Parts: sequence; structure tokens; C-alpha cells
Amino acid sequence: MERIEQHNQLVKEIQRLKEEKNAVILAHYYQIPEIQDIADFVGDSLALAQEAAKTTADVIVFAGVHFMAETAKILNPTKKVLLPDLEAGCSLAESCPPSDFRAFVNKYPDHVVVSYINCTAEVKTLSDIVCTSSNAVKIINSIPKEQPIIFAPDANLGKYLMKETGREMKLWNGACIVHEAFDLEKIVKLKIEHPRAKIIAHPESETHILNAANFIGSTAALLKFVEEDDASVYIVATEHGILHKMIQKLPHKQFIAAPGVEDNTCACSECAFMKMNTLPKLYNCLKHETPEIILDESVMKKALVPIEKMFEITNRQPQCATATY
Repeated sequence: MERIEQHNQLVKEIQRLKEEKNAVILAHYYQIPEIQDIADFVGDSLALAQEAAKTTADVIVFAGVHFMAETAKILNPTKKVLLPDLEAGCSLAESCPPSDFRAFVNKYPDHVVVSYINCTAEVKTLSDIVCTSSNAVKIINSIPKEQPIIFAPDANLGKYLMKETGREMKLWNGACIVHEAFDLEKIVKLKIEHPRAKIIAHPESETHILNAANFIGSTAALLKFVEEDDASVYIVATEHGILHKMIQKLPHKQFIAAPGVEDNTCACSECAFMKMNTLPKLYNCLKHETPEIILDESVMKKALVPIEKMFEITNRQPQCATATY
């Protein structure tokens, strides 16, 4: 009972501080349930970027990982952007060091550089267009077929996009440790135990996992699919934080987190970075307005260009690829 009272008091204080400071809390679907429930907006990377771009709040508290908060700062250079835990990084972003990526890009000077939003601000400055898993196919299809492409940093997503669009691309060999950890043998075993279950997967997963999936999509697309689909059981191959929103929206359905290779005590795959943010850290973050995301002005200006290009293409009506880069 005492723990519940402490939790409720913490929630009340966060809400008070949020109003007092005209702050907005943006949270990714992979955050812990308590943070998702207190957030003003919960979404995937595309939706969060769009929300960050239009917010009228003075302070943005980004409950996610570092590259997401960086994106919010790039879109709001004059606003204060806070991250509850500055150490909440991203294995995928870290797999693409800017200096190494610059050397890679320089090897292919005639290529358009498309970077997945899961990268550092510095890598974005080396890119022509940013994309998310929600709009990546549309972004690639917008580029003229004769134009060669570099795609970074997620090689699994890149392979999926090559298959979906029929485009050959130079891929940076990066990966998300969570989405690379799914165990096909264990997923097949779950499927045998739940023969009516549908396997749904995020395209950051490895090809053999995607080949076994009934549906592939971004976190937002996975959520939409289970809302509209008529199955009652799903094996979900992405970070298990999304299950919280699925269960909230569809309590009559069953959602099973796809297990990873090392999941011996639970059937789940968890991003340790995403789970670094907690309610107490969120409270302290708002109270003291720190840790704050600080970026060089020139970096923000350069990184904004490919992000704005993403928004422009995402909002464009379907048509033949005629753009030049």
C-alpha cells in the first residue's frame, strides 16, 4: 500500500511540474509502462519526431534514448530538451561511429545517403535523407531508380528494404542487439504451442525471423495490425515494451514476446537502454531541468536538412520518383 501511495505521489508531482514548466512528455513504445502511462504522447520514431516538430511546449522531456532526444533538439533548437538518463544510448546508433561512416560515404561520392533515424546527430549531418521504419519504403521509392544509394546504419532493415523495393544499396553493417537476438527455434516452438498465433516482427530483425513472420512493420504498424487483424494470439518479435500498449488496447487478445537466444528465464527481449528511464529519474529531470541535450548549432542546422526532407517525402502524395539529389 505504501509503495502505491509513493507511486501516486510521484505521478502527481510530475504532472504538477509539467504544468508549472509548460513541459511535454514524449515517450517511445519501448519505455516502461509507468512512463508510457504518464506521457502526453506515446509513439514510434516517426510519430515522435512529428510530435516534437509541432509541440508548443517550452520544455520537452523525451522518454526514449539519446538519438531520439537529439532529434527533438534538432527540431527545436531554441527549446530545452531533457532526457531522464543521459546514458540511455542505442546499440544501433553506436554501431555507426561518425568518423568511420564519413570514410564509408566518401568511397561512394555519387550515392545518395539515406540514414535510419536511429543514428547520431553527426551521422545525420552526413545524410541526404533520414527515414524511419514507418516510411523507409516510401523514402527509397522516392529516389530515382538510376540513383545509387547508401543505407545506414541498420543492415537488417537495409536488406528488408532491398527486397521490398527491388533496389540494390550499399549497406553499413550496423544492427540493433535486441532485434538481432531473437531465436527462431524458440519462436517455432511457441508457434507449435499456439498454432493459431500469428508471428509479427519489426524489420530490424534478422532475415530468417522476417521470413517466418505473418506481418512485418514498424512498432506503430504492428500495433495497427493487431487492432485490425482477426487473430486472437500473436508472437511479437520486437522490444517487449510494445506489449503494454497492445494489452491496453486489446485486453481480449493474447500477446507473447518473442524470446531471444539468451532468454532462459522469461520469454522477452528487452532493450536495457530504453529501460534506464524511470519515474524517479523523470521527476528529477523535470524538477532540476537536467540532463539537457546540448548540440552544436552547426550540427543542428546540417542535421535538420535530411530530417525535413523526410517529412517532405512522407507527406508527399504517391507519384513516380522524379526527385533529384
